[in-house]
Amino acid sequence: MRVTGEVESEAGNPVRLGVEVTREGAVARIAGRPAQTLAELSQFFAVQVIEPGVHRLVEEGGFRRRRWLDWAVFHVEPQFMETWLRYTRVLKQRNAALKTQAETVGVWDTDLAQLGQSITESRQRLMDRLQPYWHAAVNALAGLEVELHYLRGWSQEHTLAEALEASRTADGIRRQTHAGPHRADVAVRLHGRAAREMLSRGQQKLVAVAMTVAQLRLLQHATQMTPTLLLDDPAAELDGERLQRFIDEVASLRSQLVVTSLQSESRLFGTPESTFYMEGGRVEPI
Repeated sequence: MRVTGEVESEAGNPVRLGVEVTREGAVARIAGRPAQTLAELSQFFAVQVIEPGVHRLVEEGGFRRRRWLDWAVFHVEPQFMETWLRYTRVLKQRNAALKTQAETVGVWDTDLAQLGQSITESRQRLMDRLQPYWHAAVNALAGLEVELHYLRGWSQEHTLAEALEASRTADGIRRQTHAGPHRADVAVRLHGRAAREMLSRGQQKLVAVAMTVAQLRLLQHATQMTPTLLLDDPAAELDGERLQRFIDEVASLRSQLVVTSLQSESRLFGTPESTFYMEGGRVEPI
C-alpha cells in the first residue's frame, strides 16, 4: 500500500511525503528522498492516536506517560531526540558495567548526569507550558480538578550526579541504574491521590484524551504545526454526554482526522472527505 500527500514546512513551503508498506516493511520518503529515521519523518508529519485503550495512559505505569511527554518535547525542541539517544547509549554502557566491571561504573556518571539533566530541563519546560492547555482541556472533557506533575526520576534534594554516586552500591547489587530521567513519570492526581484509584474507566479515558488534546493545542501554538489525529472507535466507553464532550473538543482542534469505526455509517465528526473499507487485510476506497 502506498500513500502520498503534502504538508507545509515551518517556512510555509509544501513538502511531499510518501509512505509505502509492503510485506518486507515500510519505506518513507520526504521530498523524494528516503527518510533516514522515523524521527525525521515525524518532524514533518506529527501524528497522535486516541484508541479504546487510551485510558491506560492514566491507569498503567510511567512508561506510557514518559512516551506521551517525550513526543511533545521532541516536536517543540527537536534537539531533544539526539540528547535522549545519547543518554540511552550511556545508560546502556553503565548498566553493562554494573553487570561485568562494577569498578568502572563511575566513568559513565559525568556524561549520564549532564545528559539526564538536559532531558529533565526540557521535559519540565514542556510541562510548565502545557499547564494552561491541560486545565482547559480536562475541565471541558471531564469537569474534574485533575493535576499533572512531573516526577524527574530521582530525589529533589540531590543533583543527578549526587544521586548516581549515592546509589552506586545499590545499583551494583541490582545491576541496574535506578536514578535518572529513564525512571521519570507524570503523576496524574485528583485531590492528592492517584487518579486511577478514583476514576471510572470512562473518566480515565476522558482524562487521557484531555492529555492528548492539551498536547496538540500546545503544539499548534508553539510550532504552528497542524497535527494529524487518528481516532480508533472513539465512541467506546463513552455515554451520550461524555461522547459529545469528546466530539466538541476534538473538533475544536481543527486537526486532520482519520477515524476508524465498526459502524460504516458513523458520522460523529460530520461527512468525511474520503471513506475506506477494510476486509481481509485489504483497504479499499468506497
